[in-house]
Amino acid sequence: MRNILVIGGVTVDTLLYMHEFPDKRPATVFSRAWRRTVGGTGAGKAMALAKLGFGTDIHAFVGDDPEGEMIGRAISASGARLHASVDPKGTETHVNLMNDAGERISIYANYATSEPEIEPENFRDLVLKSDAVVLNISNYVRRFIPLARALGKEIWTDIHDYDGNNAYHRDFIAAADHLFLSSDSLPGWRAFMADQIGAGKKTVVCTHGKRGASAMDASGKLVEVAATPKFGQIDTNGAGDSFFAGFMAAAARNLPLADRMRWGAVAGALAVASPELVHEALSPEKLEKEALEIYGGNG
Repeated sequence: MRNILVIGGVTVDTLLYMHEFPDKRPATVFSRAWRRTVGGTGAGKAMALAKLGFGTDIHAFVGDDPEGEMIGRAISASGARLHASVDPKGTETHVNLMNDAGERISIYANYATSEPEIEPENFRDLVLKSDAVVLNISNYVRRFIPLARALGKEIWTDIHDYDGNNAYHRDFIAAADHLFLSSDSLPGWRAFMADQIGAGKKTVVCTHGKRGASAMDASGKLVEVAATPKFGQIDTNGAGDSFFAGFMAAAARNLPLADRMRWGAVAGALAVASPELVHEALSPEKLEKEALEIYGGNG
């Protein structure tokens, strides 16, 4: 697994940092800091994967606007290649409120066209050259599922805070060979993981924030990893995407499941320790070294 295609999930985010979230009443509140940066789960994954040595392409809808140009520069600087289609509504933008506990409230300020015009067959060569396809849960991305399946590509999908019932996610869940999610909205995550393995998934990974993460492969054995506080906390944006990329990098090296989880945990912890979406020092060598020092070598 050397070449990865990421589809969907690119935004420009305004981050407002505050000690606590505002009360639910009219008021004037002040942030302690703010910044504007490239965000989105597709961008986070693509930039992290590129830094981890994959040949990485990403398709996304962006606007013909300064935000779209900002995204192009950031993707290119990471080493990934952006294949952009123009969204007539402009680039999707968010305002994220971030508190000292690392929690986030994400407000969609300008949201992307739900059903943009696109013909996945026009991207056949891009899919064909990829060893794996990462499908983010932007609505248009589900239209790439038949093509990825027809070309026999391994599909990796992150359904984030899936609640176990939302029909929006079903196409992505059904298509995935490797499925990632968080336990935030799914108390029955353990049973869900087992059900998905029973349905034929190769790997299911569930992240729990500061409580670490759990994974299950085709054997049905549950493997868990603790989160590491080694690098400190600055900004939790992008942590899950870096975890995903770190896990994928270890999988590409055919490392055991426990080591894949350790690489993911270190990559996620590095993201939390950086104000950027992806830590500037992220590399395979960094993950290997830190995973060994923090967790040992009994994978």
